[in-house]
Amino acid sequence: MERLLNLILLCPLVLFISVTSGQDTVCFRPELAGNIEMEGLQRYFSPGAELALSCKQGYTPISGPLKIVCTSTGEWTKTKLLCIPKRCPYPDPLSNGELYYEDTVYQSTINYTCHEGYILTGSSTAECLANGTWSASVPECNPVTCDLAPIPQFGTVTYSRRIRGNRTDYGVQVIYKCLPPYILIGDSKARCTASGTWTKTPECKVVTCPPPTNIDRGYMSSNDQRDYDYMETVNYDCLGQYVLEGSFQIHCQKDGTWSQKPSCKAPCTVALHRARISYRGQKIWIDDLPRSRVMHNDIISVYCMDEARKCGYAVPTQCIDGRLKIPDCFKEPSVIDYNLHSSSLPSEITQC
Repeated sequence: MERLLNLILLCPLVLFISVTSGQDTVCFRPELAGNIEMEGLQRYFSPGAELALSCKQGYTPISGPLKIVCTSTGEWTKTKLLCIPKRCPYPDPLSNGELYYEDTVYQSTINYTCHEGYILTGSSTAECLANGTWSASVPECNPVTCDLAPIPQFGTVTYSRRIRGNRTDYGVQVIYKCLPPYILIGDSKARCTASGTWTKTPECKVVTCPPPTNIDRGYMSSNDQRDYDYMETVNYDCLGQYVLEGSFQIHCQKDGTWSQKPSCKAPCTVALHRARISYRGQKIWIDDLPRSRVMHNDIISVYCMDEARKCGYAVPTQCIDGRLKIPDCFKEPSVIDYNLHSSSLPSEITQC
């Protein structure tokens, strides 16, 4: 009887342990792959429970069931669900500008910039939203404009294209001219810049130069002691055998000064008494050179002796404003050699 009583008392405990062991098999809230989500906050699930899956905002489901089931082993069934980012349409090109982007999927961005001389109207950036549309429409690049070009006093302006209204677009050019007798000082062209302003405007001025001065050893075509207008000219020349170096004519310049004057250069005396020289392509004896003179910039050649090879060679020298240096290698012959043995002079023997 006591044994039966103990058995009756133990039965409820065995039943309780069995039930409790069955309830201990649960599924924990699953860790899902990237961009997959589930509803609710429930942490434990009984075997047989189904859990609906979905893609996060901005992603589209492909390949696989949209639910998983808690099994009796406490594990969830597998799913092949993939969530890929939604894609926005390719953006339209930006006229007079550039757009930069790496992709057109969800959360991608576009950056817009305008070419020089154009201003961006609209948003400079756009983002691909979760619904597959861009956050902002393509902006516009509108040209920079300038006021009408300033006109200098006593001047006129001509535009490179037809202008309507009181504004001009970036890049438009103008040409300036002055009314006579005014002279344009500065650049004759200007343009509307990317900053919305014009390049520097020239001036119209009356330009005169003071009376020109004479040059040494020369004379000029006019001695009028008066102011000369812009671009008026005066001519110069040299006296006697002096040679004019530079332009024979000067003119009154825009800055009120004369262009560079020429100068008169002196002839050179060839300080040789006994020699034969080469002058203007011919060999001549020094006695046959008129007045033993050559003009400024003229070149003569004297003959020197190569003692080792017993031959002659010509060495040139130039007249520079009255100075003519005789090469050191030249040796003037004696009177006897010059008069009686001229055939032995360096100028007459075989040339090296």
